[in-house]
Amino acid sequence: MKWTGKALVVDDDRDICEMVSIALKADGFRVDTAFDGKTALDLMNGSDYEVVILDIMLPVLDGWEVCRRIRSGPQRRIPIIMLTAKTSEADRIMGLQVGADDYVVKPFSPRELATRVQALIRRSKEYNRAKVISVSGLTVDISGYRVLCGDKTIELSPKEFELLALLVQHPGRLFSRDEILNSIWGYDYTGSTRTVDEHVKRLRRKLDTERFQYIQTVWGIGYKFEVRPK
Repeated sequence: MKWTGKALVVDDDRDICEMVSIALKADGFRVDTAFDGKTALDLMNGSDYEVVILDIMLPVLDGWEVCRRIRSGPQRRIPIIMLTAKTSEADRIMGLQVGADDYVVKPFSPRELATRVQALIRRSKEYNRAKVISVSGLTVDISGYRVLCGDKTIELSPKEFELLALLVQHPGRLFSRDEILNSIWGYDYTGSTRTVDEHVKRLRRKLDTERFQYIQTVWGIGYKFEVRPK
């Protein structure tokens, strides 16, 4: 499939930027590159990127800080793939905590990365359906990509939104961690089910009110959307 959108590739290694750019351009993307965190954020201003591929070890501002700032800005919903040589689970969890949607470890195949980019964008677009779900003070606007608790807008990352949309569209259905991982991140995702746990924890922190909890844990199995009073 050919894409017509724009991608931003951020890495202080110019060879990696060039390699990734070639792979994305082969799929039809228009690609901008940045070699430090500040330049990346400058390029984001007023941009219409469909995806950001972001290294962690960057000069001026590291990738984690760039990701945090994107997630707190007007383009907070753009999909972000972290690209890094770091391999520890703590680093992966840190990337998810600051709002990354996927995590690719160097060395990597440019073709595989391009395929992940396509899958990430495709899954994000699948939620663009005319559907609004309201229950116990929580409103999830699937087509508008918006979540409200009462009259307060709740800001979610793309993966947080996809996870919530999956659960809220199937109230009471129990999803295993593997089912959630495959549905939201795809069958080729190489991370662990801790990814799911981390996103659920963040969703609860953002959604739960003094009166209600919306996502329930079934220990040893997974999660389901079920409103329970506190």
